[in-house]
Formats: sequence, C-alpha cells, structure tokens
Amino acid sequence: MSSTAFRVPLWIPVAFLAPALVGLLVFRLAPILIAVVGGFTGTTLRGETTFVGLRNFADLVEDPSFWSSVKVTLLFNLIINPFQICCAMGLALLVLRPTRGVAFFRAAYLLPMTVSIALTSVIWAILLEPSVGPVNGLLKALGLPPQRFFRSESQALTTLILVATWKGAGYWMIFLLAGLLAIPKELHEAAAIDGASAWQRFVRVTLPLMRRPLAFVLVADTAINFLLFAPVYVITHGGPAGSTALLMFEAYQAAFALLNHGRSLAISSVILVIIGVIAVLELRLFRPAGEGRS
Repeated sequence: MSSTAFRVPLWIPVAFLAPALVGLLVFRLAPILIAVVGGFTGTTLRGETTFVGLRNFADLVEDPSFWSSVKVTLLFNLIINPFQICCAMGLALLVLRPTRGVAFFRAAYLLPMTVSIALTSVIWAILLEPSVGPVNGLLKALGLPPQRFFRSESQALTTLILVATWKGAGYWMIFLLAGLLAIPKELHEAAAIDGASAWQRFVRVTLPLMRRPLAFVLVADTAINFLLFAPVYVITHGGPAGSTALLMFEAYQAAFALLNHGRSLAISSVILVIIGVIAVLELRLFRPAGEGRS
C-alpha cells in the first residue's frame, strides 16, 4: 500500500491546533501589540485617546526615576538569573540519583511553586518583619543581631532576590533535571574509566550536553524576572528609597497611580525590547560552537 493512502488532510492538524493558536493570539500576541501601539498614545483632559508619537518615550528618557528603575531592574536580573539557575542545577543534581527518599525531596523542592506569588509575598513579609518576625527571633536566639531585610535600603533588593529564588528555583529544577536524565550514563562511565573526577565529568560532559536546557531556562527565567511585580507591590512598594523599584512596578504606578496609561504602555514596550535583546544575547551565548555557520 502506498504512503499516500495515509496522508492526513491539512485541515485536521489545523483544526486541532486552532484553539491553542487562538489563545496565543488573544492572550499573548494581542496584548503585546496593544502595549506597543498604546505607547504612542496619550489621554486628554476629556478622556480622549490621542496619538502623541514619541512623546511618552521622550518623557521617559528625561525622567531620572525611570533610569533609576532601569538600573535597579538590570542589577536585579544580573544577580538573580545566574543565582536561580545555579540553585536549580544544584537541586537537580541532588535529586538526580534514584536513591531512597528521592521522590520526597523532589516533591519538597517543588512545593514553593504550588503557592501563589502573592501569598508567597505575604508569608515572607511576615517572616521577615524586623520587629516581630520569626526570622529575627531565630537570629536573636543564635546570638546574632537582628536584620531589617525589606526595611533596609541596602538589604531590600538582596532579600527580594532570595525570596524570588525560593519561589522559582524548584520550578526551573524540573527542566534541568529532565536534561540531566537525558544524558546517556555511558558517557559518564567512560569518563570515569578514563580517570576523570566528578568535577571534571560535570564540567566536560554534563555542562556541554546541557547547553540547550540551560539556554531555555535562562531565557525563560530572564523574562519572568523582568516581569516580577507581586513582591514589590505587596511588600516594598518600590522602597526603601527606590531600592526595589522594578520597571514593572513603575509601569503599574504610571497606569493606576498617575493614570498615565501612555507612559505605562511605553514602559511596558521598553521592558519588551530589553527582554528581547537579552534573550538574543543569551541564546548566542549558549549556542554550540560552529552552529549556524556555513
């Protein structure tokens, strides 16, 4: 029987993909288009939307608070993205071997991702409250000085990074664990026979074969961390002294506190461009040598 007898009409796969494609268009691509177009509009005193060209972006360029938020956001992502991935890789390596109780630890590491980011923010705000929080109580019991955590200009961003890492490291562990499990055991066994230590096997065998999972996790993690909003809104409101004023919080403030939707959408467009540029650089960083070259 010829292979043409099993040819599936084109409309069948299109019909199955249609709901997902419609969802992607309505809930993903359309909001991005609205944000980009809305960045070139403004609202008059009578509530009418008008085209203002590049005025919103020009205002951002001249606004020191915007550049302060850009600096804080870039610093935040420069630290948290590699830190989260290192933590996720460490967790994945810990639960890689099928030893007794490994299923429990895999579930335990995933537990933070089952809690909403808003509830996570509330929980950590209570735990890290400088005056009555249990974390400072524990430090006091150990003879250590209390810390101000989110109330300190010098500690707030670091504390935010640790809380976000607690929330996200277990999630990214799933993808890295899948990549580790896909590496043939024979490669590690051959390297061990050749006398390679555990560290040498990790650097020379594991990491090169984890390029694609690491690239995916890094790009996705970067996008999510650039859009981080709930902990800033719930706990710090961008303070103290703007030390946690991430760009997403600035976009929210422009839209709902200043009622300047054009400015808010312009900030959102800037975030989109920054994420796109960084994603391209990250993908090029993890591209195997010689790939894409003729």
